Amino acid sequence: MVAAITMTTGMGSPAPAGDAASRVEAYLDGIRQEPGRLREFALDLPKGADIHAHLSGSVPTRGLLGSAMRDGLCLDTTSFAASAPPCRAGQRPARDVATDTSFGDDVMRAWSMQSFTPGGESGHDHFFATFGKFGAAAAHKGEMLAAFASQAAAENEFALEVMLSRQPGAIGELAKKVGSDPDPARLRDRLLAGGAMATIVKAARADADADLKEMRATLRCDKEGADPGCELPLRFILQVTRTNAPEVVFAQMLLGFELAEADQRYAGLNLVAPEDDPVALRDYRLHMRMLGYLRGVYSKAHIALHAGELVPGIAPAGDLRFHIGEAVRTGKAERVGHGVDITGEDGSGALLAEMARKHVLVEIALTSNCQILRVCGDRHPFAAYRRAGVPVTLVTDDAGIEHTDLTSEYTRAITTYGLRYADVKSMARAALDHGFLQGRSLWRGADDYVPAPECAGTPLGGTAPPAACKALLKDSPKASAEWNQEAAFTAFEDRYDG
Repeated sequence: MVAAITMTTGMGSPAPAGDAASRVEAYLDGIRQEPGRLREFALDLPKGADIHAHLSGSVPTRGLLGSAMRDGLCLDTTSFAASAPPCRAGQRPARDVATDTSFGDDVMRAWSMQSFTPGGESGHDHFFATFGKFGAAAAHKGEMLAAFASQAAAENEFALEVMLSRQPGAIGELAKKVGSDPDPARLRDRLLAGGAMATIVKAARADADADLKEMRATLRCDKEGADPGCELPLRFILQVTRTNAPEVVFAQMLLGFELAEADQRYAGLNLVAPEDDPVALRDYRLHMRMLGYLRGVYSKAHIALHAGELVPGIAPAGDLRFHIGEAVRTGKAERVGHGVDITGEDGSGALLAEMARKHVLVEIALTSNCQILRVCGDRHPFAAYRRAGVPVTLVTDDAGIEHTDLTSEYTRAITTYGLRYADVKSMARAALDHGFLQGRSLWRGADDYVPAPECAGTPLGGTAPPAACKALLKDSPKASAEWNQEAAFTAFEDRYDG
Protein backbone atom coordinates (compact mmCIF):
# COMPACT_ATOMS: atom_id res chain seq x y z
CA MET A 1 0.00 0.00 0.00
CA VAL A 2 1.21 3.51 -0.78
CA ALA A 3 2.01 5.45 2.35
CA ALA A 4 -0.57 8.09 3.23
CA ILE A 5 0.26 11.52 1.85
CA THR A 6 -0.93 14.03 4.41
CA MET A 7 -2.41 17.11 2.77
CA THR A 8 -2.84 20.28 4.77
CA THR A 9 -3.58 22.71 1.94
CA GLY A 10 -6.09 22.97 -0.88
CA MET A 11 -9.82 23.39 -1.10
CA GLY A 12 -11.64 23.10 2.22
CA SER A 13 -10.51 23.98 5.74
CA PRO A 14 -10.89 22.34 9.15
CA ALA A 15 -14.08 23.00 11.04
CA PRO A 16 -13.91 25.15 14.18
CA ALA A 17 -12.90 23.22 17.27
CA GLY A 18 -15.78 21.89 19.28
CA ASP A 19 -18.43 21.68 16.58
CA ALA A 20 -19.97 18.50 15.20
CA ALA A 21 -17.78 18.46 12.09
CA SER A 22 -14.59 18.58 14.16
CA ARG A 23 -15.82 15.65 16.24
CA VAL A 24 -16.45 13.72 13.01
CA GLU A 25 -12.81 14.50 12.17
CA ALA A 26 -11.82 12.83 15.41
CA TYR A 27 -14.00 9.82 14.64
CA LEU A 28 -12.40 9.48 11.19
CA ASP A 29 -8.94 9.64 12.73
CA GLY A 30 -9.89 6.76 14.98
CA ILE A 31 -10.94 4.42 12.17
CA ARG A 32 -8.34 5.15 9.48
CA GLN A 33 -6.61 1.83 10.05
CA GLU A 34 -9.85 -0.19 10.22
CA PRO A 35 -10.90 -0.96 6.61
CA GLY A 36 -14.35 -2.26 7.47
CA ARG A 37 -15.38 0.72 9.59
CA LEU A 38 -13.78 3.15 7.13
CA ARG A 39 -15.80 1.59 4.31
CA GLU A 40 -18.99 1.97 6.35
CA PHE A 41 -18.14 5.62 7.04
CA ALA A 42 -17.48 6.35 3.35
CA LEU A 43 -20.65 4.54 2.28
CA ASP A 44 -22.74 6.59 4.69
CA LEU A 45 -21.01 9.84 3.70
CA PRO A 46 -23.11 12.17 1.47
CA LYS A 47 -21.16 12.18 -1.80
CA GLY A 48 -22.79 14.73 -4.09
CA ALA A 49 -22.83 12.98 -7.45
CA ASP A 50 -20.63 10.87 -9.69
CA ILE A 51 -20.23 13.48 -12.42
CA HIS A 52 -17.90 11.48 -14.66
CA ALA A 53 -19.63 8.21 -15.51
CA HIS A 54 -20.16 6.49 -18.87
CA LEU A 55 -23.46 4.63 -18.86
CA SER A 56 -22.34 1.47 -20.66
CA GLY A 57 -19.20 1.21 -18.53
CA SER A 58 -20.97 1.91 -15.26
CA VAL A 59 -23.31 -1.08 -15.27
CA PRO A 60 -22.04 -4.10 -13.31
CA THR A 61 -20.67 -6.71 -15.70
CA ARG A 62 -23.04 -9.31 -14.24
CA GLY A 63 -25.92 -7.10 -15.29
CA LEU A 64 -24.63 -6.92 -18.86
CA LEU A 65 -24.26 -10.70 -18.90
CA GLY A 66 -27.86 -10.99 -17.73
CA SER A 67 -28.98 -8.81 -20.64
CA ALA A 68 -26.93 -10.90 -23.06
CA MET A 69 -28.62 -14.06 -21.82
CA ARG A 70 -32.12 -12.58 -21.97
CA ASP A 71 -31.53 -11.32 -25.50
CA GLY A 72 -30.14 -14.66 -26.68
CA LEU A 73 -26.80 -13.18 -27.71
CA CYS A 74 -23.83 -15.21 -28.84
CA LEU A 75 -20.29 -15.01 -27.47
CA ASP A 76 -17.12 -15.58 -29.46
CA THR A 77 -15.12 -18.33 -27.76
CA THR A 78 -11.80 -16.54 -28.38
CA SER A 79 -12.50 -12.81 -28.01
CA PHE A 80 -15.72 -13.24 -25.97
CA ALA A 81 -17.33 -10.45 -28.02
CA ALA A 82 -21.12 -10.51 -27.97
CA SER A 83 -23.22 -10.47 -31.14
CA ALA A 84 -26.77 -11.10 -32.28
CA PRO A 85 -27.98 -14.67 -32.89
CA PRO A 86 -27.92 -17.15 -34.50
CA CYS A 87 -24.65 -18.46 -33.11
CA ARG A 88 -22.06 -19.54 -35.65
CA ALA A 89 -19.02 -21.77 -35.47
CA GLY A 90 -16.64 -20.45 -32.82
CA GLN A 91 -19.48 -18.98 -30.75
CA ARG A 92 -21.50 -20.10 -27.77
CA PRO A 93 -24.88 -18.91 -26.49
CA ALA A 94 -24.49 -16.32 -23.74
CA ARG A 95 -26.80 -18.42 -21.57
CA ASP A 96 -23.97 -20.96 -21.23
CA VAL A 97 -22.33 -18.70 -18.63
CA ALA A 98 -25.09 -19.73 -16.22
CA THR A 99 -23.96 -23.36 -16.23
CA ASP A 100 -20.29 -23.15 -17.22
CA THR A 101 -18.49 -21.28 -14.45
CA SER A 102 -15.15 -21.29 -16.24
CA PHE A 103 -16.70 -19.81 -19.37
CA GLY A 104 -18.47 -17.17 -17.29
CA ASP A 105 -15.24 -16.21 -15.56
CA ASP A 106 -13.51 -15.85 -18.93
CA VAL A 107 -16.25 -13.54 -20.13
CA MET A 108 -16.09 -11.48 -16.94
CA ARG A 109 -12.36 -11.00 -17.37
CA ALA A 110 -12.77 -10.07 -21.05
CA TRP A 111 -15.58 -7.60 -20.34
CA SER A 112 -13.97 -5.92 -17.32
CA MET A 113 -10.77 -5.35 -15.39
CA GLN A 114 -11.54 -8.27 -13.07
CA SER A 115 -8.34 -10.14 -12.21
CA PHE A 116 -6.46 -8.26 -14.92
CA THR A 117 -2.67 -8.40 -14.72
CA PRO A 118 -0.58 -6.39 -17.21
CA GLY A 119 1.52 -8.59 -19.45
CA GLY A 120 1.10 -9.14 -23.16
CA GLU A 121 -1.76 -6.64 -22.99
CA SER A 122 -1.65 -3.34 -21.13
CA GLY A 123 -4.37 -2.16 -18.79
CA HIS A 124 -5.03 0.67 -21.25
CA ASP A 125 -5.60 -1.69 -24.19
CA HIS A 126 -7.63 -4.20 -22.19
CA PHE A 127 -9.90 -1.49 -20.78
CA PHE A 128 -10.73 0.15 -24.08
CA ALA A 129 -11.26 -3.23 -25.78
CA THR A 130 -14.04 -4.16 -23.34
CA PHE A 131 -16.54 -1.74 -24.91
CA GLY A 132 -16.44 -3.52 -28.25
CA LYS A 133 -16.84 -6.89 -26.55
CA PHE A 134 -19.94 -6.17 -24.47
CA GLY A 135 -21.43 -3.49 -26.73
CA ALA A 136 -24.24 -5.70 -28.07
CA ALA A 137 -25.34 -6.40 -24.49
CA ALA A 138 -25.67 -2.69 -23.65
CA ALA A 139 -28.88 -2.15 -25.62
CA HIS A 140 -31.32 -1.56 -22.77
CA LYS A 141 -30.45 1.98 -21.70
CA GLY A 142 -33.49 2.32 -19.46
CA GLU A 143 -32.54 -0.72 -17.41
CA MET A 144 -28.96 0.51 -17.26
CA LEU A 145 -30.11 3.92 -16.06
CA ALA A 146 -32.18 2.21 -13.39
CA ALA A 147 -29.16 0.31 -12.11
CA PHE A 148 -27.11 3.51 -12.17
CA ALA A 149 -29.76 5.50 -10.29
CA SER A 150 -30.38 2.80 -7.69
CA GLN A 151 -26.65 2.48 -6.97
CA ALA A 152 -26.28 6.26 -6.68
CA ALA A 153 -29.10 6.51 -4.17
CA ALA A 154 -27.66 3.63 -2.15
CA GLU A 155 -24.34 5.49 -2.01
CA ASN A 156 -25.94 8.71 -0.76
CA GLU A 157 -25.68 10.77 -3.93
CA PHE A 158 -28.09 13.60 -4.70
CA ALA A 159 -28.04 13.97 -8.47
CA LEU A 160 -27.28 11.90 -11.56
CA GLU A 161 -25.10 12.81 -14.51
CA VAL A 162 -24.33 10.21 -17.11
CA MET A 163 -22.54 10.19 -20.46
CA LEU A 164 -24.18 8.37 -23.36
CA SER A 165 -24.41 8.46 -27.14
CA ARG A 166 -27.50 9.41 -29.12
CA GLN A 167 -28.38 8.81 -32.77
CA PRO A 168 -24.79 8.14 -33.93
CA GLY A 169 -25.93 6.49 -37.15
CA ALA A 170 -28.22 9.34 -38.16
CA ILE A 171 -25.58 11.95 -37.31
CA GLY A 172 -22.99 10.04 -39.31
CA GLU A 173 -25.27 9.88 -42.34
CA LEU A 174 -26.05 13.58 -42.14
CA ALA A 175 -22.37 14.50 -41.86
CA LYS A 176 -21.55 12.26 -44.81
CA LYS A 177 -24.28 13.89 -46.89
CA VAL A 178 -23.21 17.43 -45.97
CA GLY A 179 -19.47 16.79 -46.26
CA SER A 180 -16.60 18.71 -44.73
CA ASP A 181 -16.00 22.45 -44.60
CA PRO A 182 -13.12 24.28 -42.93
CA ASP A 183 -15.43 27.14 -41.93
CA PRO A 184 -17.38 26.05 -38.79
CA ALA A 185 -20.10 28.67 -39.27
CA ARG A 186 -20.74 27.51 -42.80
CA LEU A 187 -20.65 23.85 -41.76
CA ARG A 188 -23.15 24.54 -38.99
CA ASP A 189 -25.49 26.25 -41.43
CA ARG A 190 -25.29 23.30 -43.82
CA LEU A 191 -25.99 20.78 -41.04
CA LEU A 192 -29.00 22.76 -39.84
CA ALA A 193 -30.43 23.38 -43.31
CA GLY A 194 -33.45 21.40 -44.44
CA GLY A 195 -34.51 20.26 -40.98
CA ALA A 196 -32.42 17.06 -40.86
CA MET A 197 -30.67 18.07 -37.62
CA ALA A 198 -33.99 19.08 -36.10
CA THR A 199 -35.29 15.60 -36.90
CA ILE A 200 -32.31 14.02 -35.14
CA VAL A 201 -32.83 16.28 -32.12
CA LYS A 202 -36.45 15.18 -31.98
CA ALA A 203 -35.40 11.51 -32.18
CA ALA A 204 -32.84 11.97 -29.39
CA ARG A 205 -35.49 13.55 -27.19
CA ALA A 206 -37.79 10.61 -27.92
CA ASP A 207 -34.93 8.28 -26.95
CA ALA A 208 -34.73 10.05 -23.60
CA ASP A 209 -38.50 9.68 -23.13
CA ALA A 210 -38.33 5.95 -23.83
CA ASP A 211 -35.28 5.34 -21.67
CA LEU A 212 -36.69 7.23 -18.70
CA LYS A 213 -40.01 5.41 -19.02
CA GLU A 214 -38.16 2.08 -18.91
CA MET A 215 -35.99 3.29 -16.05
CA ARG A 216 -38.96 4.40 -13.97
CA ALA A 217 -40.81 1.16 -14.65
CA THR A 218 -37.77 -0.86 -13.57
CA LEU A 219 -37.43 1.18 -10.36
CA ARG A 220 -41.20 1.03 -9.70
CA CYS A 221 -41.37 4.80 -9.50
CA ASP A 222 -44.74 6.24 -8.47
CA LYS A 223 -45.59 2.93 -6.79
CA GLU A 224 -45.35 1.71 -3.22
CA GLY A 225 -41.84 0.58 -2.45
CA ALA A 226 -40.28 2.67 -5.23
CA ASP A 227 -36.50 2.66 -5.40
CA PRO A 228 -34.93 5.82 -3.89
CA GLY A 229 -33.15 6.35 -7.22
CA CYS A 230 -36.47 7.63 -8.59
CA GLU A 231 -36.03 10.85 -6.62
CA LEU A 232 -32.65 11.88 -8.02
CA PRO A 233 -32.60 14.52 -10.77
CA LEU A 234 -30.95 13.15 -13.92
CA ARG A 235 -29.00 14.94 -16.66
CA PHE A 236 -27.48 13.48 -19.82
CA ILE A 237 -24.05 14.40 -21.17
CA LEU A 238 -23.84 13.68 -24.90
CA GLN A 239 -20.79 11.67 -25.93
CA VAL A 240 -18.88 12.91 -28.99
CA THR A 241 -16.56 10.28 -30.43
CA ARG A 242 -13.26 12.01 -31.06
CA THR A 243 -11.93 9.26 -33.37
CA ASN A 244 -14.46 10.05 -36.13
CA ALA A 245 -13.87 12.18 -39.21
CA PRO A 246 -13.86 15.92 -38.40
CA GLU A 247 -17.25 16.60 -39.98
CA VAL A 248 -18.83 13.80 -37.93
CA VAL A 249 -17.23 15.09 -34.72
CA PHE A 250 -18.54 18.58 -35.46
CA ALA A 251 -22.01 17.23 -36.22
CA GLN A 252 -22.09 15.33 -32.93
CA MET A 253 -20.95 18.45 -31.07
CA LEU A 254 -23.67 20.45 -32.79
CA LEU A 255 -26.24 17.85 -31.74
CA GLY A 256 -25.11 18.27 -28.12
CA PHE A 257 -25.51 22.04 -28.23
CA GLU A 258 -28.86 21.84 -30.02
CA LEU A 259 -30.19 19.28 -27.54
CA ALA A 260 -29.26 21.45 -24.58
CA GLU A 261 -31.20 24.33 -26.11
CA ALA A 262 -34.27 22.17 -26.65
CA ASP A 263 -34.36 19.87 -23.63
CA GLN A 264 -33.00 20.53 -20.13
CA ARG A 265 -32.42 16.81 -19.60
CA TYR A 266 -29.47 17.16 -22.00
CA ALA A 267 -27.08 19.38 -20.08
CA GLY A 268 -23.81 19.18 -21.97
CA LEU A 269 -21.30 17.21 -23.98
CA ASN A 270 -17.93 15.51 -23.67
CA LEU A 271 -15.39 14.00 -26.07
CA VAL A 272 -14.88 10.27 -25.58
CA ALA A 273 -12.72 7.41 -26.96
CA PRO A 274 -8.98 7.07 -26.34
CA GLU A 275 -7.31 10.47 -26.22
CA ASP A 276 -4.15 8.81 -27.54
CA ASP A 277 -5.83 7.41 -30.67
CA PRO A 278 -3.93 8.62 -33.79
CA VAL A 279 -7.01 10.43 -35.15
CA ALA A 280 -7.78 12.00 -31.77
CA LEU A 281 -4.19 13.22 -31.51
CA ARG A 282 -4.14 14.53 -35.06
CA ASP A 283 -7.38 16.48 -34.65
CA TYR A 284 -7.07 17.54 -31.01
CA ARG A 285 -6.51 21.25 -31.62
CA LEU A 286 -9.17 21.22 -34.35
CA HIS A 287 -11.70 19.73 -31.93
CA MET A 288 -10.93 22.44 -29.38
CA ARG A 289 -11.45 25.15 -32.00
CA MET A 290 -14.78 23.57 -32.96
CA LEU A 291 -15.91 23.68 -29.34
CA GLY A 292 -14.70 27.23 -28.93
CA TYR A 293 -16.74 28.31 -31.95
CA LEU A 294 -19.91 26.53 -30.81
CA ARG A 295 -19.53 27.91 -27.28
CA GLY A 296 -19.74 31.37 -28.83
CA VAL A 297 -23.00 30.50 -30.62
CA TYR A 298 -24.88 28.60 -27.88
CA SER A 299 -25.35 29.49 -24.24
CA LYS A 300 -26.97 26.51 -22.51
CA ALA A 301 -24.81 23.44 -23.12
CA HIS A 302 -22.03 22.79 -20.63
CA ILE A 303 -18.64 21.45 -21.69
CA ALA A 304 -16.71 18.81 -19.76
CA LEU A 305 -13.68 17.33 -21.50
CA HIS A 306 -11.51 14.28 -21.14
CA ALA A 307 -8.10 15.92 -21.29
CA GLY A 308 -4.65 14.84 -20.20
CA GLU A 309 -5.57 11.16 -19.86
CA LEU A 310 -2.07 10.49 -21.16
CA VAL A 311 1.28 9.23 -19.94
CA PRO A 312 4.65 8.83 -21.65
CA GLY A 313 4.72 5.81 -23.92
CA ILE A 314 1.12 5.91 -25.14
CA ALA A 315 1.29 9.29 -26.87
CA PRO A 316 4.06 11.42 -28.42
CA ALA A 317 5.87 13.55 -25.85
CA GLY A 318 4.66 16.74 -27.51
CA ASP A 319 1.02 15.88 -26.86
CA LEU A 320 1.64 15.69 -23.13
CA ARG A 321 2.50 19.39 -23.18
CA PHE A 322 -0.73 21.07 -24.24
CA HIS A 323 -3.94 19.01 -24.08
CA ILE A 324 -5.26 20.33 -20.75
CA GLY A 325 -4.34 23.91 -21.57
CA GLU A 326 -6.09 23.68 -24.94
CA ALA A 327 -9.18 22.16 -23.32
CA VAL A 328 -9.42 25.01 -20.81
CA ARG A 329 -8.44 27.93 -23.03
CA THR A 330 -9.69 26.99 -26.49
CA GLY A 331 -12.28 24.27 -25.85
CA LYS A 332 -13.82 26.29 -22.98
CA ALA A 333 -13.97 23.26 -20.66
CA GLU A 334 -15.76 23.94 -17.39
CA ARG A 335 -14.55 20.61 -16.04
CA VAL A 336 -11.58 18.43 -16.98
CA GLY A 337 -11.76 14.67 -16.73
CA HIS A 338 -8.60 12.90 -15.51
CA GLY A 339 -5.99 15.63 -16.15
CA VAL A 340 -3.25 13.13 -15.36
CA ASP A 341 -0.42 14.78 -17.31
CA ILE A 342 -0.80 18.27 -15.80
CA THR A 343 2.75 18.49 -14.45
CA GLY A 344 4.18 17.95 -17.94
CA GLU A 345 2.11 20.70 -19.56
CA ASP A 346 3.91 23.77 -20.82
CA GLY A 347 3.68 26.39 -18.09
CA SER A 348 1.95 23.96 -15.75
CA GLY A 349 2.19 26.30 -12.78
CA ALA A 350 0.47 29.12 -14.65
CA LEU A 351 -2.14 26.69 -15.99
CA LEU A 352 -2.91 25.41 -12.50
CA ALA A 353 -3.30 28.98 -11.28
CA GLU A 354 -5.59 29.76 -14.21
CA MET A 355 -7.74 26.68 -13.50
CA ALA A 356 -8.01 27.72 -9.86
CA ARG A 357 -8.93 31.28 -10.82
CA LYS A 358 -11.53 30.14 -13.36
CA HIS A 359 -12.84 27.42 -11.02
CA VAL A 360 -12.27 24.66 -13.59
CA LEU A 361 -12.95 21.48 -11.66
CA VAL A 362 -10.94 18.29 -12.22
CA GLU A 363 -12.81 14.99 -12.10
CA ILE A 364 -10.39 12.70 -10.24
CA ALA A 365 -10.70 9.00 -11.18
CA LEU A 366 -8.14 7.27 -8.94
CA THR A 367 -8.99 3.64 -9.71
CA SER A 368 -9.37 4.28 -13.43
CA ASN A 369 -6.05 6.09 -13.67
CA CYS A 370 -4.28 3.37 -11.72
CA GLN A 371 -5.74 0.53 -13.80
CA ILE A 372 -5.49 2.12 -17.25
CA LEU A 373 -2.42 4.36 -17.00
CA ARG A 374 -0.62 2.86 -13.98
CA VAL A 375 -0.67 6.28 -12.32
CA CYS A 376 -1.29 5.49 -8.66
CA GLY A 377 -0.62 6.92 -5.22
CA ASP A 378 2.02 9.63 -5.07
CA ARG A 379 2.46 9.49 -8.87
CA HIS A 380 -1.03 10.91 -9.29
CA PRO A 381 -1.41 14.72 -9.59
CA PHE A 382 -4.36 14.78 -7.16
CA ALA A 383 -2.19 16.44 -4.52
CA ALA A 384 -0.80 18.96 -7.02
CA TYR A 385 -4.28 20.12 -7.99
CA ARG A 386 -5.28 20.55 -4.36
CA ARG A 387 -2.11 22.45 -3.45
CA ALA A 388 -2.82 24.83 -6.33
CA GLY A 389 -6.38 25.44 -5.12
CA VAL A 390 -7.97 23.80 -8.16
CA PRO A 391 -11.40 22.39 -7.26
CA VAL A 392 -11.59 18.60 -7.44
CA THR A 393 -14.10 15.85 -6.87
CA LEU A 394 -13.92 12.07 -6.98
CA VAL A 395 -15.53 10.07 -9.80
CA THR A 396 -15.65 6.47 -10.97
CA ASP A 397 -15.36 6.81 -14.79
CA ASP A 398 -16.53 3.26 -15.58
CA ALA A 399 -17.48 1.62 -12.30
CA GLY A 400 -18.76 -1.62 -13.85
CA ILE A 401 -15.67 -2.32 -15.92
CA GLU A 402 -13.32 -1.25 -13.14
CA HIS A 403 -15.22 -3.02 -10.31
CA THR A 404 -15.33 0.09 -8.18
CA ASP A 405 -17.94 2.50 -6.85
CA LEU A 406 -17.92 6.05 -5.49
CA THR A 407 -17.61 4.76 -1.93
CA SER A 408 -14.42 2.92 -2.91
CA GLU A 409 -13.02 6.07 -4.51
CA TYR A 410 -13.59 8.06 -1.31
CA THR A 411 -12.12 5.27 0.79
CA ARG A 412 -9.09 5.09 -1.48
CA ALA A 413 -8.56 8.85 -1.34
CA ILE A 414 -8.87 9.00 2.45
CA THR A 415 -6.44 6.12 2.89
CA THR A 416 -3.86 7.12 0.29
CA TYR A 417 -3.80 10.86 0.79
CA GLY A 418 -4.68 11.25 4.45
CA LEU A 419 -7.78 13.30 3.67
CA ARG A 420 -9.68 14.97 6.47
CA TYR A 421 -13.45 15.05 6.83
CA ALA A 422 -13.40 18.71 5.75
CA ASP A 423 -11.64 17.68 2.55
CA VAL A 424 -14.12 15.01 1.54
CA LYS A 425 -17.05 17.23 2.49
CA SER A 426 -15.73 19.94 0.17
CA MET A 427 -15.29 17.44 -2.66
CA ALA A 428 -18.83 16.15 -2.23
CA ARG A 429 -20.13 19.70 -2.29
CA ALA A 430 -18.02 20.45 -5.37
CA ALA A 431 -19.62 17.59 -7.28
CA LEU A 432 -23.01 19.32 -7.07
CA ASP A 433 -21.71 22.87 -7.30
CA HIS A 434 -19.85 22.05 -10.53
CA GLY A 435 -22.51 19.64 -11.71
CA PHE A 436 -24.65 20.53 -14.68
CA LEU A 437 -28.02 20.72 -12.99
CA GLN A 438 -29.64 23.97 -14.07
CA GLY A 439 -30.19 26.93 -11.78
CA ARG A 440 -28.33 29.02 -9.27
CA SER A 441 -26.14 27.41 -6.67
CA LEU A 442 -26.97 27.33 -2.98
CA TRP A 443 -23.58 28.95 -2.44
CA ARG A 444 -22.70 32.63 -2.64
CA GLY A 445 -19.71 32.04 -4.93
CA ALA A 446 -17.87 29.23 -6.64
CA ASP A 447 -16.11 26.90 -4.21
CA ASP A 448 -16.57 29.12 -1.13
CA TYR A 449 -19.49 27.16 0.42
CA VAL A 450 -20.89 30.25 2.05
CA PRO A 451 -24.69 30.27 1.66
CA ALA A 452 -26.30 32.58 -0.87
CA PRO A 453 -27.86 35.66 0.77
CA GLU A 454 -31.36 34.19 0.51
CA CYS A 455 -30.36 31.22 2.67
CA ALA A 456 -27.84 32.86 4.99
CA GLY A 457 -28.52 32.68 8.69
CA THR A 458 -30.78 29.63 8.54
CA PRO A 459 -29.86 25.99 9.22
CA LEU A 460 -28.81 24.52 5.87
CA GLY A 461 -31.02 21.64 4.87
CA GLY A 462 -33.64 22.59 7.42
CA THR A 463 -37.33 21.91 7.02
CA ALA A 464 -38.45 25.54 7.24
CA PRO A 465 -36.23 27.81 5.14
CA PRO A 466 -37.20 31.49 4.95
CA ALA A 467 -39.37 32.60 2.04
CA ALA A 468 -36.53 33.92 -0.13
CA CYS A 469 -34.52 30.75 0.36
CA LYS A 470 -37.56 28.59 -0.31
CA ALA A 471 -38.10 30.46 -3.59
CA LEU A 472 -34.47 29.83 -4.60
CA LEU A 473 -34.83 26.11 -3.89
CA LYS A 474 -38.07 25.93 -5.86
CA ASP A 475 -36.60 27.69 -8.90
CA SER A 476 -33.21 25.94 -8.95
CA PRO A 477 -32.73 22.17 -9.32
CA LYS A 478 -29.05 22.70 -8.42
CA ALA A 479 -29.75 24.56 -5.19
CA SER A 480 -32.45 22.05 -4.26
CA ALA A 481 -30.04 19.11 -4.63
CA GLU A 482 -27.42 20.98 -2.61
CA TRP A 483 -29.96 21.73 0.12
CA ASN A 484 -30.86 18.06 0.33
CA GLN A 485 -27.20 17.17 0.66
CA GLU A 486 -26.74 19.69 3.47
CA ALA A 487 -29.63 18.05 5.34
CA ALA A 488 -27.85 14.73 4.86
CA PHE A 489 -24.59 16.19 6.15
CA THR A 490 -26.34 17.38 9.30
CA ALA A 491 -27.77 13.91 9.91
CA PHE A 492 -24.42 12.29 9.08
CA GLU A 493 -22.55 14.51 11.52
CA ASP A 494 -25.10 13.73 14.23
CA ARG A 495 -24.48 10.01 13.74
CA TYR A 496 -20.69 10.28 13.83
CA ASP A 497 -20.41 13.04 16.43
CA GLY A 498 -17.98 11.48 18.88
